[in-house]
Amino acid sequence: MRERWRALSDGLHEFYVAPYRRTFARAQRDEDDLFRMLVMSEMLGVPNPAAYYTAELLPVLYDSFHDWHRRMGMERSPLEEYRCC
Repeated sequence: MRERWRALSDGLHEFYVAPYRRTFARAQRDEDDLFRMLVMSEMLGVPNPAAYYTAELLPVLYDSFHDWHRRMGMERSPLEEYRCC
């Protein structure tokens, strides 16, 4: 009985979410890009009052920095001290 309810629940979830999966992924990517820009704003030349708190997040974001600046339309890395290309 429990498996039937689980299958019904999974089916309904897929029915309602599937048409909007691409929209959800795009919204998530845009939100991640905004977060990345806020964390790296001090390095990009934009004053950031929370730079002290966001500095410890920089090593986490360096791994995906190349994909981000390519997606933003920059051919080369905008950071002088960090070359990824």
